[in-house]
Amino acid sequence: MWLPDEALRPLGGRRVLVAVGPDDGPVAATVVSEVAAATARFGGTLTCTLDGPVTADEARRHDVVLAVVGSTGRVGTPSADLALTPEPTRTDTYLPAVEATLDGLLLLGRGTPLQPGSSLSVRHDGRTVVVSADAAGLLHGLHDLVRRGAGAFSGPDDVVVAEMPTNEIRMLDHWDNMTVHPVMGQVERGYAGGSLFYADGRVRDDLTRVGRYARLLGAVGINAVGLNNVNVHATEARLLTDGLPDVARLADEFRPHGIRVYLSVSFAAPLTVGGLPSSDPLDPDVQAWWADAAARVYATVPDFGGFVVKADSEGQPGPFAYGRDHADGANLLARALAPFGGTVFWRAFVYDHHQDWRDRSTDRARAAYDHFTPLDGRFDDNVVLQVKYGPMDFQAREPVSPVIAAMPRTRLAVELQVTQEYTGQQRHVCYLGPQWSEILGFPLAADGRTVAEVAAGLPAASGDERQSAEHRPVAGIAAVANVGTDPFWTGHPLAQANLYAVARLAWDPSADPTVLLDEWIGLTFGVDGTVDTEVRDVLHDLMDTSWRTYEDYTAPLGVGFMVTPGSHYGPSVDGYEYSPWGTYHFADRDGIGVDRTRATGTGFTGQYPAPWRDVYEQLDTCPDELLLFFHHVPWTHVLHSGATVAQHVYDTHWEGAERTEQLAARWAALEGRVPDDVYARVTERLAEQVRSAHEWRDQLRTYVWRASGVPDATGRTIY
Repeated sequence: MWLPDEALRPLGGRRVLVAVGPDDGPVAATVVSEVAAATARFGGTLTCTLDGPVTADEARRHDVVLAVVGSTGRVGTPSADLALTPEPTRTDTYLPAVEATLDGLLLLGRGTPLQPGSSLSVRHDGRTVVVSADAAGLLHGLHDLVRRGAGAFSGPDDVVVAEMPTNEIRMLDHWDNMTVHPVMGQVERGYAGGSLFYADGRVRDDLTRVGRYARLLGAVGINAVGLNNVNVHATEARLLTDGLPDVARLADEFRPHGIRVYLSVSFAAPLTVGGLPSSDPLDPDVQAWWADAAARVYATVPDFGGFVVKADSEGQPGPFAYGRDHADGANLLARALAPFGGTVFWRAFVYDHHQDWRDRSTDRARAAYDHFTPLDGRFDDNVVLQVKYGPMDFQAREPVSPVIAAMPRTRLAVELQVTQEYTGQQRHVCYLGPQWSEILGFPLAADGRTVAEVAAGLPAASGDERQSAEHRPVAGIAAVANVGTDPFWTGHPLAQANLYAVARLAWDPSADPTVLLDEWIGLTFGVDGTVDTEVRDVLHDLMDTSWRTYEDYTAPLGVGFMVTPGSHYGPSVDGYEYSPWGTYHFADRDGIGVDRTRATGTGFTGQYPAPWRDVYEQLDTCPDELLLFFHHVPWTHVLHSGATVAQHVYDTHWEGAERTEQLAARWAALEGRVPDDVYARVTERLAEQVRSAHEWRDQLRTYVWRASGVPDATGRTIY
């Protein structure tokens, strides 16, 4: 992964001062231990204020200074226009020594306070100084230096680099089962071996690898982890009761890296675990049961994060059984957690999974909006509504969910999927950084705010500011993890880049995904601080456009699915067409696509704010890549690209499959340039990708020919 010993060489060869206080806790201890290990390995030295006082002269003799200075610390030139802040929050005896290394550039009690988890770094007089608001900020500042490599220890003086998270919540959910499910296995939609956390129906005895995983996540800014599957089965339900000592053991592994743990809980737990006759959210006995359950959790894990809930979705129990709504259900749990500072993540993935395929008026895409937007403003402040980025289910291409812009009085987290359920299942190279960047940067809201800005609670660039920052809902990003017991963590070694990218985009949604990929390559494949140019070039060739390549040879033009039912791997064009899941393409001899217009279809376009409601409504403005999501059109309909729908399928599927052959050949050039085990695993996965892409190519092209009778204008083979 991205923290081999080599990644810390540029830091480890220097004289480093770590200035932290005795009350800065386990995260500060992690910073000290990381620096201690790096300097011992690469010949540098470590001085730590926990071992004794440090004078100004002693501090100046260091090449690197890492210091917690409190939220009122700033780096910059004193100026009368810097507002006074409250009195400095820190009175550590080491602060004058840290100030001395910056010759007056460290300002305490002036300027905008640093937010928790933030840091500032600057080069001054031949040394690199990192100051932070708290221990978590110092950890993030340390790993910023590691990412920047040797460049962090050179360059011009007095240029301040800020490491400040855009999102308050940066969460990874793990769909891990304690026992192996007969259909979904131990990790639902997992493609990287078994669970890191569980074996044989219980938390593993040896959590060494969990500790290594927590270190990796802390290094890229993740601050929350869901420990179990949102589809909560009988064994996992007891993590809330009998299993709390083991939850505490897992929390102990994540805590030193600034990460709080969460449990997915069953809404029916008062009934199934507690023995009550119901789980009605308005029943005082049910409310008391949840309050007692929360108190027991916090007595065992004082920094517990809260609950994740999937309710009234795909067979999971919820408040609908009692005539209540999702606000009633979410607030029940929120009020149990509130005395302890906990949060409920309530998933908005709610739809009718017993749909009649004959009924074209029912539209799964509408469901989340129809269920949740009438409840805006009714959720308690410690409820976060977790909304999948699209209205369907993590497809390689679908529009952004209109729910994200429709609930201005509700805290909202955008949910992404790192595990590649619909994007090749970690058997295909599919770097999803560009997809997530496109989603997070999409200007969905009527006031022009992007998806990322809505989730982070950021204001519009201009316009109505009546909703003050104090009352603007703030949440962030949640993502479904892709790790397991596989030796490479993620099944496909290159799928590690997706885990890296989602964390870095949660920290800074404006980051360039190509730059993030380059960071990951440097950290993972670097030797002596550098990466073989050929390795870097080949990996970019394989990965930069791999999402688009995958889209080219799978379901076209936003229509989605067309996968094998159940496994969701490989093509089955009509596999879900007559199922109750609401995942239809409605192809026939005349055309293909779902009419979701207001004029003649399900009206889904009307759930969007302007201008998107009209952009998607009209054929002449709907983007080609989403055409079949919003419209049913003839096979001969001409796209903006100039190709007909049929010819587009013929061309993209041929070219996409051909591109996989080229990528496999490109990778072959790296034999002997990357570790042998990585080379062998990627080679094996690329061979499967080539096979699968050609199967997709042949099935889709043949399907279109047989359905439409429209030939491929190029005369290429169709079966």
